[in-house]
Amino acid sequence: MTADGPRTRRPVRPDPEEYDSPRAQRAREKGLPGPYITGGEAPDEQQARAEERRLGGWLVLMVAVIVAAGFVLGLIAALLGIAVAQ
Repeated sequence: MTADGPRTRRPVRPDPEEYDSPRAQRAREKGLPGPYITGGEAPDEQQARAEERRLGGWLVLMVAVIVAAGFVLGLIAALLGIAVAQ
């Protein structure tokens, strides 16, 4: 690919089928100029839900480890007689 100059994009023609899509209707209701709404719809809902469950489990595990680490460090400090807060 060579850099001969700036590439010009051809204007995209409107798609009549996409005009009636739920995204385009919601965008028009909100007064947006186009049918782009951030977030969108997951292409495979079952896969997205499975990933959410997996990542949710990791989140719960990380929170539990952080809380437990605070208790463990506090217990160690108390056993060693270190003044943590005065």
